[in-house]
Amino acid sequence: MADHNPTIVSSPDGMDVAAMRKKYKTGHEAFVEDHLVAKEPIEQFTDWFKTARQLNGIEEANAMTLATATKDGRPSARWVLLKGYGKEGFKFYTNYESRKSKELLENPFACLVFYWAALSRSVRIEGRVEKLSEEESTKYFHSRPFDSQIGACVSHQSTVIESRDVLTTRDAELKEQYKDKTVPKPDYWGGFIVIPEVVEFWQGQSNRLHDRIVFRRPKDGETADGKLLHQGDDGWVYTRLSP
Repeated sequence: MADHNPTIVSSPDGMDVAAMRKKYKTGHEAFVEDHLVAKEPIEQFTDWFKTARQLNGIEEANAMTLATATKDGRPSARWVLLKGYGKEGFKFYTNYESRKSKELLENPFACLVFYWAALSRSVRIEGRVEKLSEEESTKYFHSRPFDSQIGACVSHQSTVIESRDVLTTRDAELKEQYKDKTVPKPDYWGGFIVIPEVVEFWQGQSNRLHDRIVFRRPKDGETADGKLLHQGDDGWVYTRLSP
């Protein structure tokens, strides 16, 4: 009889990484088009985001992977925190001299991915990126805790330093300097907004027949047929993708 579950040694320490898998939803919990709370992605995101925020097992529902690429297509990714969103787009803040910022400024397109494991749900957002205004960045900067404001002034993100002592020494100096003053926002720090062009809602299924419903902007001359492509609201169309 054939062994349907052979052990595969797939790591240097002999761990069977290939066998690591999680059960997701079952068939009766499928995410179908009738479950959409809206025919446009921002309200649908709000519904899923609210559920994630209210679940005790999810500590940072606003954590998202930000993927960028250089102008010649070399990608990189990292975690950042969502700090605002709406029909205009999804906002985050960072150091403009960091690797991510340099890549966004030379190739202003990005992908965001939220993954809420406790819900077996993920949202992927693709779109063009623009800088937020200096006014909006400054307003947000001064809403942050004092230690976070100082941290932004201390760190020249992505630059090489000799040791952690470089950071802690400068942190102490600036905390003393600004203990009774307003911390000025560094010129090299501010926000970006990802203007969505594609938004995919994914829900895992244990049999790997995952649910994928994608909203996107229609192509020139494209018409929704109501079968493979459905007309949404606010200029969006949506479709289901095979997993």
